[in-house]
Amino acid sequence: MENMDRTYSLNELAMMTGFTTRTLRTYLDKGLLHGEKPSGVWQFTAEEVDRFFQEPFVQEGLRIKRNSAVFDHLAGRDLEQERSCVILDIPATAIRGAQISAFFCQRMKEVSGLNFSYLWNRGLCRVILTGNAEPIAQIMRAYEEWKRDEE
Repeated sequence: MENMDRTYSLNELAMMTGFTTRTLRTYLDKGLLHGEKPSGVWQFTAEEVDRFFQEPFVQEGLRIKRNSAVFDHLAGRDLEQERSCVILDIPATAIRGAQISAFFCQRMKEVSGLNFSYLWNRGLCRVILTGNAEPIAQIMRAYEEWKRDEE
């Protein structure tokens, strides 16, 4: 079982936040985000990700990104395929939040064409998935199965 020792790559952090890797590198350069490059690849601890998410400017940016994903979905910008928007609010400890984010990060690496947003804030995980309906349904079924297995 994963714990708070889990690390996130720059690409995973970009996927979770909706920020570009360039924006995250700017935050690293300015000392607003802290990570390590043990083998030439940026790695961020769950504690650092949590600290980063608590920064007021990051919270505002995340709020804007999450809202725009939902508003874009509601505006029906892509009407050529069935689309879904799932918002999960999950009460969770920081450790459980790290496990949940790891689950969704892994699943998002296996599909394309979906938007994903994750935030853990003071006992609540929020996961937002938007995009093609079938891959979202598959991820949600896998999440329910994973959740049962974890209990």
